[in-house]
Amino acid sequence: MKLARCVMVQGTASSVGKSVVATALCRVLADDGWRVAPFKAQNMSLNAAVTPDGAEIGRAQAAQAAAARVAPRAVMNPILLKPERDDRSQLVVLGRATGSAATRDHWRGRTRLWPIVRSSLRALRREHEVVVIEGAGSPAELNLRRFDIANMRVAAEARAAVILVGDIERGGIFAQLLGTIDLLPAADRRRVCALLVNKLRGDRSLFEGGVRILRERSGLPVHVLPYAPDLGVPAEDSAALVAASDGNGPEIAVVAYPHMSNHDDFEPLAAAGARVRYVRRAAELDDPDLVVLPGSKTTRSDLAWLRARGLDARIATLAARGTPTLGICGGLQMLGRQLRDPDGVEGRAGADDGLGLLPVRTTLERRKRTFQVRGRIGAAGLGLSAGLPFDAYEIHVGSTRRDGARPFAQLTRTPGGRRVLDGAMGASGTVVGTYAHGLFANDELRVALLAYLARRRGRDFAPRPLPADPYVAVAAWLRASIDVPALLESCGIAR
Repeated sequence: MKLARCVMVQGTASSVGKSVVATALCRVLADDGWRVAPFKAQNMSLNAAVTPDGAEIGRAQAAQAAAARVAPRAVMNPILLKPERDDRSQLVVLGRATGSAATRDHWRGRTRLWPIVRSSLRALRREHEVVVIEGAGSPAELNLRRFDIANMRVAAEARAAVILVGDIERGGIFAQLLGTIDLLPAADRRRVCALLVNKLRGDRSLFEGGVRILRERSGLPVHVLPYAPDLGVPAEDSAALVAASDGNGPEIAVVAYPHMSNHDDFEPLAAAGARVRYVRRAAELDDPDLVVLPGSKTTRSDLAWLRARGLDARIATLAARGTPTLGICGGLQMLGRQLRDPDGVEGRAGADDGLGLLPVRTTLERRKRTFQVRGRIGAAGLGLSAGLPFDAYEIHVGSTRRDGARPFAQLTRTPGGRRVLDGAMGASGTVVGTYAHGLFANDELRVALLAYLARRRGRDFAPRPLPADPYVAVAAWLRASIDVPALLESCGIAR
């Protein structure tokens, strides 16, 4: 059986732009008529997405699937690690949580996962013409090479041509690219087909000498990508989080606790013109238009962190003054009266008092709920009309019981079609909690929320419209910046 050709995007480090380049290539190839799919063997991220059949994969691979115009599937990201502590992560295999593992044990034993990586990649190659593979971190980590299941071992298995990406903005671009190549074994070095210098600011002609040096020393074609502040590609991890300060819309303070998850929930708000700030201290909260407690991978420890910094008292004060307050997933659980963990799902068994801003109680459970959902707002609150429809997804452990509170929404889960009541709304309608991620990607809901927040302060604000297809821009950026056909031809991707 003929298998798809593969091109692999590797980087000199994390956060150099691998995900953006891979997403752009998925859309460019799809636009050029190829049947293309994304793949990343192992991802470490607290940003996750849910596939139509209820599997959990990295948000980046779901975005790349959308760019490729195919449905996301578990085989596109067979191994997902979700950090719980600095030395421990939840392991998700083929879309299903399989337990928690110490980092040391995972690294020593992760080669046992290689058959799953190999079979997932082969399944995609049977069904498509091109697979765009994203690497993880750097391929030149000498102490980790023998444990590799995400970089050059995947490239060798796929016989993939490798594009190596470096980030000039962080400095040391020659050491990044040439040093990485120099540290690779000869066989792996031969797989590298092109170098990409990413995030160049200013006049490109001033770097022509740099391009010449890289080309002469590596013997490879060199392409330069300009810095672009927002290409509509979800950030893969919180290291990329920056405040969105260029808007003139409502000010939204998002509490950035250590294990915040699914922070891409707020990217549509920033893109629409809201001023999104990520706060870690009570003084930073100030007097925003909306306080958000986002999702958390470890709700109890993040709640303790929040209390230790005095954020709990400041949030309570703002809520008492009528400041709109929203809790999403773990944030909903924190806003309640009590958070119980009888089975020690998040470490030691026990219970913690919540912030007491919503009349709900949560019990953590070992079973993780992962669904795509279609919802309708229950009772009016936060400027959202009763009956307003939206699409979203759930990723959480634990069930929340309302103590007389009104539910926030009714959800219909996929797969299965089961209907459930979701979240809770305080008596004033200004404190709301929900398990629904992805709310603000819904145009009508996002516009209604931002308009409500602006009206409360007596401001006029028209949210910027978001593109119907967010991946047009990243493909246009790639095509306008480099000779894409030449890049792909150097990688063996040509009709």
